[in-house]
Amino acid sequence: MNGEGRGGDERSKMEEMVKEKLVFMWGYLPGALPLRAPILSPVVVRPDEYTWKDVCGGGCGFAMAISESGKLITWGSTDDLGQSYVTSGKHGEIPKPFPLPTEFSIVKAAAGWAHCVAATDTDGGEVYTWGWKECVPSGKVFGEPSPGSMERDVLERQSPFLAEQVTPRSQRSRSAGGIDSRGVGEESTKRRRISSAKQTAESSSSNDETLSALPCLVTLNPGVRMATVAAGGRHTLALSDIGQVWGWGYGGEGQLGLGSRIRMVTSPHPVPCIDSSYGKDRPRALSRGCMASEGHGFRVPGSYVKRIACGGRHSAVITDAGALLTFGWGLYGQCGQGSTDDELSPISVSSLLGMRIEGVAAGLWHTVCISADGDVYSFGGNQFGQLGTGGDQAETTPRLLDASCLEDAYAKTISCGARHTALVTEDRKVFCWGWNKYGQLGLGDVIDRNIPSPVTIEGCVPRKVACGWWHTLLLAESPA
Repeated sequence: MNGEGRGGDERSKMEEMVKEKLVFMWGYLPGALPLRAPILSPVVVRPDEYTWKDVCGGGCGFAMAISESGKLITWGSTDDLGQSYVTSGKHGEIPKPFPLPTEFSIVKAAAGWAHCVAATDTDGGEVYTWGWKECVPSGKVFGEPSPGSMERDVLERQSPFLAEQVTPRSQRSRSAGGIDSRGVGEESTKRRRISSAKQTAESSSSNDETLSALPCLVTLNPGVRMATVAAGGRHTLALSDIGQVWGWGYGGEGQLGLGSRIRMVTSPHPVPCIDSSYGKDRPRALSRGCMASEGHGFRVPGSYVKRIACGGRHSAVITDAGALLTFGWGLYGQCGQGSTDDELSPISVSSLLGMRIEGVAAGLWHTVCISADGDVYSFGGNQFGQLGTGGDQAETTPRLLDASCLEDAYAKTISCGARHTALVTEDRKVFCWGWNKYGQLGLGDVIDRNIPSPVTIEGCVPRKVACGWWHTLLLAESPA
């Protein structure tokens, strides 16, 4: 759910090597402190034997970060035997390495509501995922599903690539490629009531551990190497080293960008984002199954994708030319197309064409992006002020944030929780806004904010922010 703006220079990189890294947390992490109460103000996370490298946000009720040694560290869950507790590795107050079956370093990780995905630095760019079984694709699973068994192959659920969840009232036809080609105009399936969205995306918890999948090594096409990953409510995107987007999981609102309302994709599938073969490495792109798209009738600026983000049921990507593309659920305008229609294929956000977008993040119902000029634009649902516009009206096209506190600020990194947003500026100030029921804004109270509000972080230099569903993490450095 994170996004970044302009990169730093070599001097800042060298400084990072010698300064101590700190991680702060606030919001809903019920197992992080003995009292198990919401954390209303930033608190330093103190690992026993690890130093920090990066923050990854986390899911509902658990946090994730990466250590300097490349271990995925999790904490904050409560021992209620619920889905989040199992997905986090049953780690509560003390941050501990998640038991992944690899000795290679984790370079990127992300979490949805209750599933996680991590990419390694292996030559093959391996990806592991675990959590809700419906979010875990076919592949090799590691663990102890039965006595005496250390690993097993996942059975292909319905086909080698795609499986559909058929409902009695749906009528569909299959294309030659096996993708659900249900009509775009079926309003009855496209619209989702608020209560239904909340129930599906937020309230799923189970005491039955059979609903939780063990870590799975995702089966990739030969030669495909993943560089980064993103996780939504029930879907996952991965970005390869040549700038090709791959997706799997639930796609009923178009969040996998495959041009249809495919209910379930059980293996990584290429997402057609750009209308030309990927310029970063055209020959390899053609040999690895890259798909082309004309972006709703005009050429998408760029040759490959450089950033990805997943929201609750929608997705966003940025091309190397700085074009922002969105797809998926559009009920609140979170695709930024000026309507509340779902977008089944990646489409450029036309009102941002002509400017270069550098970072993007997505929440449950909203999207926020950063331009190369350091400006912040937001669109989508705004029931709790998560857009930062000063009101609670949804925005179906990107709106520039003109809050006085950001007037001379240059946005550096952005991240979205379910219904809140966090930002770090180039001068290392932290701002949060949106829903604050659990203190996820870090302002010392539980009052929602509809404009960016400064978060007090003393004795450190903020570097990067990463939101979980209902909490926030900050990566900082000790002062010089």
